[in-house]
Amino acid sequence: MAMMLRSLARPLERCLGLRAGGDGLMWHTDLKPHASGDYSIAVVQANKNLEDQSQVFTSPLGTYVGVYDGHGGPEASRFVNKHLFPYLHKFATEQGGLSADVIKKAFNATEEEFLHLVKQSLPVRPQIASVGSCCLVGAISNDVLYVANLGDSRAVLGKRVSEDKKNKVVAERLSTDHNVGVEEVRKEVEALHPDDSHVVVYTRGVWRIKGIIQVSRSIGDVYLKKPDFYRDPIFQRFGNPVPLKRPVITAEPSILIRKLKPQDLFLIFASDGLWEQLSDETAVDIVFRNPRAGIAKRLVSAALREVAKKREMRYGDIKKIEKGIRRHFHDDITVIVIYLDQHRGSSHNIVKHNAMGCTTAPVDIYSYNADEGYEGDLLQTVS
Repeated sequence: MAMMLRSLARPLERCLGLRAGGDGLMWHTDLKPHASGDYSIAVVQANKNLEDQSQVFTSPLGTYVGVYDGHGGPEASRFVNKHLFPYLHKFATEQGGLSADVIKKAFNATEEEFLHLVKQSLPVRPQIASVGSCCLVGAISNDVLYVANLGDSRAVLGKRVSEDKKNKVVAERLSTDHNVGVEEVRKEVEALHPDDSHVVVYTRGVWRIKGIIQVSRSIGDVYLKKPDFYRDPIFQRFGNPVPLKRPVITAEPSILIRKLKPQDLFLIFASDGLWEQLSDETAVDIVFRNPRAGIAKRLVSAALREVAKKREMRYGDIKKIEKGIRRHFHDDITVIVIYLDQHRGSSHNIVKHNAMGCTTAPVDIYSYNADEGYEGDLLQTVS
């Protein structure tokens, strides 16, 4: 009887992406179809409240990927997770398809809507003015890839190249890290504020804008964008007031558009929790050398093994550390791997081209249940 129940539970776990094994703070979906291939997702929680949010939307017309790495709390990343894709759909419908302008409008609308929420919430929760989120979005439509980002989540392409008549796979970074730890970004911020010698300062081992934040672009972080918030008596009393002459961070996304090529094999979208532990090249090599099913979880596990190695701990001991405390060892980590099979010409892609669905990672891994974590599988076959 027990064996029968276990056999019934396994397909259910695969369908719902339920956590399995030894890490109660990990969630993953091994493999699902999208219009031009397969995708895999994994998330591991380190913060007391999961600040990473993520989603994949698939339809016959395209695939959309979102990774939102929050800071100061989970509110901004949850907000982006709920609002950005609908805005993308709205503006793409109005303008007859995806474009850089559509993406910018969607980012701006999400930012403005969050600002409205902050203003409404300020009297009862002034700290929300200091909550923000990085925002990484990928979209594939008609063999064209769009990558837009704010902050330091990263998109990396694995592509095949020929050297000395041998095939190998190399990593190509598709996004820009908006982090003042990068000298070019630091100089960009300093150039915009020539009258402020302390706009970027080195504190607690890293470069930070106003000694507070490392990323130079985000959704939210209203207190670093709106000088009038500094003068608000409620925020002065309960928030984190920073005197500003002008905004020190922006919500203007970097956008890359490229035609996909036959040698483009897969994409890795991940929050900086992964890239703090693994190089672009290492991550691409892991994806290339291993089976598809569970590949995102494999990347997260590789990152956690690096954490354990640096701390001279066993990997199993890292997995036993409770949320909140675990943030002292590593950040929340979100990984989405998108395989690109559009040029393979294989007959098994027929169903994938008709796939429609949405996978959204749980709001909180630790307290995951059917109400908090939604994974809608709307798989339909169109004849």
